[in-house]
Amino acid sequence: MAAAAEAAGLKYDAVESIPQINKELRAAFLTGKTRSIEYRQNQLKQLAFMLQDNEDAFCEALNKDLGRHKFESMFAELMTTITEAVEAVHSVKSWAKKEKVSPGLAWGFHNPHVRREPKGTVLILGAWNYPLTVQIGPLIGAIAAGNTCVLKPSEVSAHSAKLISDLFPKYLDPECYRAVNGGIPQSTALLDCRWEHILYTGNGTVGRIVAEKAAKWLCPTTLELGGKSPTWVDETADLPIAAKRILWGKQFNVGQTCVAPDYVLCTKKVQSQLVAEFKKAADQFWPKGQEAATDQQSKMVNEGHWKRVKGMLEGTNGKIVLGGPPEDNKSQSRAFPLVVVSDVKPDDSIMTGEIFGPVLPIVAVQNVDEAIQFINSRDQPLALYSFSANSDKLIENCRSGGVLTGDILLHNAVGSLPFGGTGPSGYGAYHGKWGFDEFSHKRAVLEAPHRGIMGHAVEMLMKGRYPPYNIKNLSMLGFLAGKKANFARPKNPHASVTKPNSSGLVRKLVYLVALLSLVLGARSRGLITAF
Repeated sequence: MAAAAEAAGLKYDAVESIPQINKELRAAFLTGKTRSIEYRQNQLKQLAFMLQDNEDAFCEALNKDLGRHKFESMFAELMTTITEAVEAVHSVKSWAKKEKVSPGLAWGFHNPHVRREPKGTVLILGAWNYPLTVQIGPLIGAIAAGNTCVLKPSEVSAHSAKLISDLFPKYLDPECYRAVNGGIPQSTALLDCRWEHILYTGNGTVGRIVAEKAAKWLCPTTLELGGKSPTWVDETADLPIAAKRILWGKQFNVGQTCVAPDYVLCTKKVQSQLVAEFKKAADQFWPKGQEAATDQQSKMVNEGHWKRVKGMLEGTNGKIVLGGPPEDNKSQSRAFPLVVVSDVKPDDSIMTGEIFGPVLPIVAVQNVDEAIQFINSRDQPLALYSFSANSDKLIENCRSGGVLTGDILLHNAVGSLPFGGTGPSGYGAYHGKWGFDEFSHKRAVLEAPHRGIMGHAVEMLMKGRYPPYNIKNLSMLGFLAGKKANFARPKNPHASVTKPNSSGLVRKLVYLVALLSLVLGARSRGLITAF
């Protein structure tokens, strides 16, 4: 990736400088500077202004790195990340408040509570596919929690990394926040240092290396990985809507999204209908064909990834029903059309690993039970999608990092929801308060009265704990702090009884009315024209 860095003018940090950077940030943390809520708010404000003041520059950098249209960069990165920073400014004071806990009779005078405190000096190892969302996004949580931090932007998206690094010292306090650039040597040097938390976004292979390196220091990690996120579509779905939303989610950033729909599961009957709807949706998205709309579509990040996805596609035994493999002479342009492949077998070349590109396989199954079995036979995905009137069965019987029914990708844009994986798709979560909590230590505090009248009163109640032990004293201690199992014994303790969840129909209707009112009001004021 040195060629990309050179083309972008991105300078790598010297490997030997990295331990000193770590040392300086650790020293800065110990001054207590970042514990101030006002200081954190000011840094978050500066982060929001960094993005807002330089929207055009970021869009240009993202276009150079990923060939991305300004609409996608604004919608998926700048709007969401600025919003998250603004919300953190307004919310960090309440997030950081002491949390009272219900102690019971024994500890009522001890003021038990939980303090959310900064962990210390943390490291964020970013990814190239969404240079703001998955790099600046976690940084918001780290700053809000009061940590000092190093951000290592991905050198693959070199123009974005250079812009972030150039702007960092202009907006953020360099004593507490630094950007470090480089490749494997710099990443290795960073991982050899001591940190109080590491957040890594990328693939499972490197994720394991990060976790192993962190284990040397007993350092907690957050791994945001990926996997093959399935999409279930059945006959109850509105297929025209489902097709448009699935196709949109797959073509967004040309499939280089960790929560992109990796493959579709449906019955044979639904498959033929869905393919027809995919073709209609493609005609709406690109009226003159995909080749004439390359300015609307993102590009593969480099030739290596272009060739990797093309190789997957060339090895498939499925039937290409939309789009087609690009010609070899198109590799330098990095343009790759969206391709839909039907009748894909479970052992097909496209199904062996995460695609991370604009290829959408369709695997036919008999019913939802076979779909569940298929999903559960593989690693837990980062996302699970369902277009069905009966999604509950799928949700209750399959594990995934997140779930979205009736749409694609959008759960990642809701800042109040945690974003993270499970098992091989990662662990830990961020976004909003979840990111604040991820980078915070939950410190248990108990303040026992030990002076004055209250101290002596508590001492009288608790003196039975001291030697010489007397078993009779247990009755008083048990009255104060103990509980008995005073419920009935279960008649059949090993049986599993699952009750259906409430549909929440009333709540959904309320949201629908509010949404329609908002849309109609915006239309009447001429703010939108597409509805």
